Order: sequence, then structure tokens, then C-alpha cells
Amino acid sequence: MINQEKKVAFGSIAGFLAFGFGSGLAPKAPGTVGTLAALPFLWLWQPLPWFAQLTVLLLTFMMGVHLCQYTSQRLGVHDHSGIVWDEFVGLWLTFFMVPLSWQNIIIGFTLFRFFDIIKPFPIKWLDKHLFGGLGIMVDDIAAGFLACLLLHLSKVFLQ
Repeated sequence: MINQEKKVAFGSIAGFLAFGFGSGLAPKAPGTVGTLAALPFLWLWQPLPWFAQLTVLLLTFMMGVHLCQYTSQRLGVHDHSGIVWDEFVGLWLTFFMVPLSWQNIIIGFTLFRFFDIIKPFPIKWLDKHLFGGLGIMVDDIAAGFLACLLLHLSKVFLQ
């Protein structure tokens, strides 16, 4: 299967993006490695105004539905662990309107991975009831939303 994964990951732009520029090929914890690979992109779009950030999130989400659907069909596996574009967009959502500091990055990264792995309600429900590219993307979007919400609430209540 490794050769098939590499063939899909490097065989098209869609596969390359869905595999997070190859980060999804990590032999252990590809979701976490993919999330780490998404971090540098935060500095590119962080200076943008909120409406531009929201536009980036919406476009990368919609693009992700297609990328993940296409790639999962090529692999013949729904939500293959190497497909990490959903982690990219989920992490980016985590930091929507959150100032980048090392503390925020560590807390946001940890919260996002926690929610993505544990899948509390409603994330688990979404993961079980939605399929295709939308199903692959939406649980990570929900995890990113919860992580973002907690980051914002922590700033309100801790300051």
C-alpha cells in the first residue's frame, strides 16, 4: 500500500495537496505530522484582515472537499490516514483571529489535536454520519472551531 500512497500523493496536484505536501506519508502519526506541516502557513495569512482570513478558510475548505474526495477514491479508502488536508484547514481555523504567540500556538495545536483525536460530541456524530470529501473535512473543521472558541474564551476569562 505504501507504493500506492506515494503514487497517489505525488501523482497529481490534488493528491499532493490532500497528502499535505507529502507530510501525510509519515509512517507514524500522519495527522499530527500534517498538522505540524500546516503551522508555517499561519504566518502567511495571519496579517490578513478577518474577512480575508474567512475567505481563505472557506476556499480551502471547499477545495478540500474536492481534494479529499478525489484522493480517497483513488486510494479506495474513506478518510485514509495519509489524507491530511483536513488537518491543515482545521488548524488554520483554530487560529482564526488569534494572535500568533508561542503560547497560543502550543495551546491551539494541542487543543486541535485533542479534539481531532478524541472526537467529542458533535465531532464524533459528524464523523459517523457524513461521507465523502465533506465527511473527511467536516470533523476537522468542527475540531478547529472548538479549539478556536476555547482559545478566544481563554483570552476573555484569563485576562
